[in-house]
Amino acid sequence: MKQFYTILLGLLCSFQLHAQKTDSLKVSRPGAAGQLNIIQPHGVVTDGFNYWDDEFSGHWSGIHLGLNGFTNEDYSMYPEEEHGFLDVNLLRSTVLDLNLIQFSKGLQRTRNTIGLVSGLGLQLQTYFLDKKTSIEKVGNRIEPIEQFYDSKQKSKLSSAYLTIPLLVEFQVPVKHYGNRAYLAIGVVAAKRMSTHTKVKYRENNKKEKLKTPDDFYMHDFRLSGMVRLGYRFINVYASYDLQPLFVDEKGPELYPFSVGIALFSF
Repeated sequence: MKQFYTILLGLLCSFQLHAQKTDSLKVSRPGAAGQLNIIQPHGVVTDGFNYWDDEFSGHWSGIHLGLNGFTNEDYSMYPEEEHGFLDVNLLRSTVLDLNLIQFSKGLQRTRNTIGLVSGLGLQLQTYFLDKKTSIEKVGNRIEPIEQFYDSKQKSKLSSAYLTIPLLVEFQVPVKHYGNRAYLAIGVVAAKRMSTHTKVKYRENNKKEKLKTPDDFYMHDFRLSGMVRLGYRFINVYASYDLQPLFVDEKGPELYPFSVGIALFSF
């Protein structure tokens, strides 16, 4: 009898062990191809929702319109009665910038608020002369010439330039990541492509114009300091030439400047 209970107890223990073995779950580790990706909060922030990963984008390209004139004027090489012969009508003297190409490069590793901006543009510059005068090359310098046709005649000096900027731009998000105020400072190099004077007048009730192309002893290359700033749809700029308009001793010493706004940005 004791043997019977011993055998029965052994069978029960064996059955219990077998039941535990067959009912136990085996968790197999999936291979590399089927491995589950565990999403960690840090990975989401750095890989999926980190706004700073966006590329830096500056503010150069667009269509800009401004006013330009001269400052720091020196006519000491001319008789006193000829001083100011290149005085301009500031409100009619305009500059149009077509900045069609832009390159931007961020300077930070973990942010995108500071960067370099460059590109290529075309600048059309016009000075409306306040007096009824124009200019011409006489000998080794420019001289004023009076061309009086009627009381409503218009005289202007126009030039076209290719421009290449090199600006450092600082951006500050305001209330929203995409709304940024910015400040850009730097220089703009320009190559003069063409220059001409034009006098418009009426003769025998017909509109006439006298156009004279020349270089007028103006520099072929120009370097200007520039400041640009803006926020959203408001973008303004100012520039100041770092050299006079004319070659030394070839004309009055005049330093061009301009101020303007962006009509369109892209």
